[in-house]
Amino acid sequence: MMTSQAAPAALKILVAGGFGVGKTTLVGAVSEVAPLHTEEYMTRASIGVDDLAGVGDKETTTVALDFGRITINDDLVVYLFGTPGQERFWFMWNDLVHGALGGVVIADTRRLDSSFASIDFFESRRIPFVVAINCFHGRNTRTPDEIRAALDLDPHVPLLIGDVRERAYGKETLLALVDHLDRLNAPAA
Repeated sequence: MMTSQAAPAALKILVAGGFGVGKTTLVGAVSEVAPLHTEEYMTRASIGVDDLAGVGDKETTTVALDFGRITINDDLVVYLFGTPGQERFWFMWNDLVHGALGGVVIADTRRLDSSFASIDFFESRRIPFVVAINCFHGRNTRTPDEIRAALDLDPHVPLLIGDVRERAYGKETLLALVDHLDRLNAPAA
């Protein structure tokens, strides 16, 4: 007699942020499988359409999504969906958000304004999120209080600072989101 095993519970997390902040990099750093990327080379067609300020050496861009997976145990799998950062692809976010438990907003202190749309997106849908500051080449020019004020973050929103290329920072960011979700769903004492 064949026994069937129940499928593991699946948790969906959306990774969002402005163009070139490190969404694809974060998904790739923590995924246990080779992540699915929809990266395409940037062409002359993006001139005047995409804001390349602060990312002038960027050659590719996500045009649909990034996808990664983390198996926690036999009963739980986390699926990561990275959003495209360019405004012309934001329509994809509405499809990607369905079923998301929470989100990670990745921000670059050199271009904090590129994070406003992602924060507004999660807040308007009442989806809990954390903010992960990506310190490119280990550089951060602002204090956590300055970042929190610039982004107008509620005091309860976790703010982490690190390098998304480092797997440990990516894991720390995802664990912070899980802790945040747990606190929000804990019964009031």
